[in-house]
Amino acid sequence: MIIDINDQTDTLTTSQVQLLKNVLSFAAKREKIAADAELSLTIVTNEEIREMNREYRKKNEPTDVLSFPMEESFINVEGDSSFPLLLGDIIISIEKVKEQSMNYHHSFERELAFLSIHGFLHLIGYTHDNKEDEKRMFQKQDLILEEFNLER
Repeated sequence: MIIDINDQTDTLTTSQVQLLKNVLSFAAKREKIAADAELSLTIVTNEEIREMNREYRKKNEPTDVLSFPMEESFINVEGDSSFPLLLGDIIISIEKVKEQSMNYHHSFERELAFLSIHGFLHLIGYTHDNKEDEKRMFQKQDLILEEFNLER
């Protein structure tokens, strides 16, 4: 999978960027996503994600992760295989990663990976709009992180 990571905060280390690429590639293979699929992941501040959350979700508060799936993410343009599969965009708040890693008593890297997987699952159609969907999505998240050896 092609993963474009843009750290607008300039806070991630090279190894943290590599972790994101590795865990997302692992999840994509596990979920049988085409090797030429593409996604974008952007790291922003609380203020930036608050503005996006307000604009797109009508919630004027920072959140930890936002996902913006492409409308036809699993269909190549007119069946032409020369076009890559565009999954969409994941936006993560660096401050929320720091805050939540401390609140949940696990590493910054584990929280970063967790939020990236959460966003990825939204891009491929998972939701947590009701208890049943939430259970299915959260079990999937936990299983991917466990298989990747990033447990709590």
